[in-house]
Amino acid sequence: MSLVVIGTVAFDAIETPFGKTDKIVGGAATYASLAASYFYNKVKIVAVVGDDFPKSEIDDLNRHHIRTEGLQVKKGEKSFFWAGKYHNDMNSRDTLITELNVLADFDPVIPVSYQDCEYLMLGNLQPQVQQTVINRLAKRPKLIVMDTMNFWMDIALDELLETIKMVDVLTINDAEARQLSGEYSLVKAARKILTMGPQYLIIKKGEHGALLFSEDKIFAAPALPLAEVFDPTGAGDTFAGGFIGYMAKVDTVNFNNMKNAIIFGSALASFCVEKFGTEKIRNLTQKEIAARVQEFVSLAKFEIA
Repeated sequence: MSLVVIGTVAFDAIETPFGKTDKIVGGAATYASLAASYFYNKVKIVAVVGDDFPKSEIDDLNRHHIRTEGLQVKKGEKSFFWAGKYHNDMNSRDTLITELNVLADFDPVIPVSYQDCEYLMLGNLQPQVQQTVINRLAKRPKLIVMDTMNFWMDIALDELLETIKMVDVLTINDAEARQLSGEYSLVKAARKILTMGPQYLIIKKGEHGALLFSEDKIFAAPALPLAEVFDPTGAGDTFAGGFIGYMAKVDTVNFNNMKNAIIFGSALASFCVEKFGTEKIRNLTQKEIAARVQEFVSLAKFEIA
C-alpha cells in the first residue's frame, strides 16, 4: 500500500512584503509530498524536472522517505519556473514569470512499483494529466483527492468536470467554489459541486480556515492566527498533503477521520507560511506538529454550561 502524489516539482522566485528570494525549490508535488511524509512513510511522487534540478534536492526528498522513481529528469531541458509578487494583504499576488519548460508536454509515467497505490493525491495540473494518472493505475485507489484552480475552470472546464467525476475529494478555495458552481453561498455551492461526482468537498478559506462538506454533514476548521506570514506559496498544497497523509496513516475513510485530517493539514500549512518556500516544512519534529495541532484544538474548544 502506498500514497502517490502527482504534481509539479519546480523552481519558484517569490517576493512578499517580508523579502524576496532567487530561485528556490517549489511545486505542488514537493509541498504535498513533504507534508504527507510526516504521517506516512510510503509516499511516492510522479512529476517531471529538467537536468537543471539539483540532485541534492532529490536526495532530500528521499531523506523524507519519498520514493522518486516516478520523477522524470529530462536531459537538456529546464524545470518549470514561476515567479510572483504578493500584495500587502498576502492573499493576492501578481504572476511575473511562468515558464512551462518540461511541463509543457508532461506525460506521467507510473512505475510498476507504484501500482500498490491506495491513496492518490492529484496536485494542481492539467485535468487531462490528472485523468491519465487515474487511468494508468491498474486498480482504483481507496481514496483519490484532487486539487485544482480557477485557471482550469477558465480554459478546460469540460475536461475538469470529467476529472471531478472520477475523484472522491475535491479541494478548492472559496472563489473557485463560487466560480465552479455559479452560487455565491458556499453551502449552496457545495451542494451543487457534490452532485458533480465527489463524495466530499473541501473549501479552503486561507486565513479564515476550511470547510468540509459531505452530502449531509458540514465541518468548519479554524485557521491559526499567526503574527507573521512570510510566504503563502504552497500552503494549499501543504494542506492537501497533510490531509491525505493523515488519511493514509489511519487507513479508514470516513467523515470523522477527514475532520481530523483537515486539522493536521491545517497545522502543516501554518508552518509552511512562516518561512519562504519549503524551508519550514523540511525539518519539523513530531513534537512540534503535535503542539501545533493542540493549538488548533484549543482555538475551537469550548463548553456550554
